[in-house]
Amino acid sequence: MAETKDRGTLGYEQARDELMEVVRRLESGGSTLEESLALWERGEELARICGQWLDGARERLDAALAESEDEGDEEEDEEEAAADRTG
Repeated sequence: MAETKDRGTLGYEQARDELMEVVRRLESGGSTLEESLALWERGEELARICGQWLDGARERLDAALAESEDEGDEEEDEEEAAADRTG
């Protein structure tokens, strides 16, 4: 089984793919109790890593949307000011 890695060294896709493999192995059965517990623990860690990547992606999207809204507000203010000057 893979050694414990943190989000900084394991990409989202890698963590997701490994998590899918862990789930497949757990669902197929045939593992000892100890092996199953180790797989479960690794799966929990991988799920946490995936969640961190997704949280980070959500924060970036929210920041980009907020920035886009701020720029839109500034453009509207400039258009209103120009309209006031012209008439």
